[in-house]
Order: sequence, then C-alpha cells, then structure tokens
Amino acid sequence: MEKKYETLRVQDRPTDVLLATLDRPAVANAFNTQAALDLCEVFARIETERRHRCVVLTGAGERAFCAGADLKERSSLSEEEWRSQHEIFERMFGLVRDCPLPVIAAVNGAAFGGGLELVLLCDFAYASRAAKFALTEVSLGIMPGGGGTQTLARAVGERRAKELILTARPFSAEEALAWGVVNKVCEAGKVLDETLEAANRIASLAPLSVRQAKGAIRDGLHRDLPSAMRLEVEAYNRLVGTEDRGEGLRAFNEKRKPKFKGR
Repeated sequence: MEKKYETLRVQDRPTDVLLATLDRPAVANAFNTQAALDLCEVFARIETERRHRCVVLTGAGERAFCAGADLKERSSLSEEEWRSQHEIFERMFGLVRDCPLPVIAAVNGAAFGGGLELVLLCDFAYASRAAKFALTEVSLGIMPGGGGTQTLARAVGERRAKELILTARPFSAEEALAWGVVNKVCEAGKVLDETLEAANRIASLAPLSVRQAKGAIRDGLHRDLPSAMRLEVEAYNRLVGTEDRGEGLRAFNEKRKPKFKGR
C-alpha cells in the first residue's frame, strides 16, 4: 500500500502485515475529519487489494494511541457540520469493525473517547504499561458514539461498563488487562514489537482459515449456541476444498512448514 496519507503512516511489512500509525502526535493523535477519511480509505483498500494477512493499528510517539475526536476542529463546526462529520466517523468505525482480516491495536499511550472505541473495535489489543483508557464523553455533554456503549459492555460486562462510562473515569493498563479490554500489558517501548510478533504469527498461518475463524467468532457470539455452531460448520466446510487445506495436511505429514497461498 504505497500511497502517502496526510494523517497516517502506512507501512507494508515483509510478513504480509500492514502497519497503520495514527500520525498526529502534536494533538495526541486525535482524529480530525481528514484522519477519519484516511482510515476509511486504508481499510477499504485492504479488502480490495487482498494483499495483507493482518493489520496492526498504533499511534505515533509514546504519549498517546489516540485521544479521540479533535475537539479544536469540532469547536468550529455548526450542528449540521458536526452531524456530517460524525457520519464519516461512523463509516470509519464500521470499516474497522467489519475488516475481514485480524486487526490488532498496539496501544502505546492514552486511548480516550473515540481512541478507546477504536481499540474496542479491533480484534484484540496489547498495551504499554503506561497506557491509560477512558470514555469521557459524558463530561463533554455528549455520549460515546463510536460503539463504546456496546463494545465496552461486551468486553467488561454491563455493570463495569456503566460505571466507567457514567463516571467518565480513566483506568489503567493493568485494569484494562484484568477487565478484558486488552490481552497483554507490555513494558515501555515494547508494545509495538510484541504486537507485531503476534501479527506475524497470524500472518504465517492459513489466511482463509484465519478469516473464516474470525468471522465465525464475531457472528456466532450474537446467536444462540445451536445456530452459532451451525454457522461454524458452514465456515469450516468452505475450507475443505481449498488448496491451503491440502497443503496444510501434506506439510504436517511431511514434517515441514506449510506454504499457504490463500487459495
């Protein structure tokens, strides 16, 4: 993905991992309208180009992953412009949520407001020990509008989510780990490396299998168990006729590393 973006740094890693870095460190990587449009384009191109096997999303510097929406920009918007901008934000969040590839957040610093919502829409997240998290919208006269009331409750449970959202209380990386917001806490300066290590591991596995497994988990959680298990079998059966399934079996029997091609 060679294109340069105004608010993002996008790097193709040699392991078929796409690294996308929110690059507005002067404003704690807060997303303005252009940043949302840039993220929309990146995630739309991921599915169109079908060149990658995993995505890592992080922020520039060590101060912040993303502070949410750029409130300085928003202070100049009319009510109509605010609503129009939010529609762009909604599209951005939806594209991250619906990405068929695994998306991992490397939370290198503060993730507040829409920044935390972005983390919660990723498939999982690793965080720096110095990271802080909060959904502070009710302190600003609004409420979470990027899925936060839904994704946080699914991650930490209804009562904990109500506490965190209704009090606008920040919480630590250790609390985020204990409550299921992040999967791992890393030492300072190590979070991106450890996240990329996980992404590289995913990228080395059968890409069609990874996609089908991700989709089955995501879609099955919203169904009753019998119908979710039928969904799983449907996803499983899509893989039986693939070249990668045959390659995986041959490699196992020949005691070698498989060479998956996504076919």
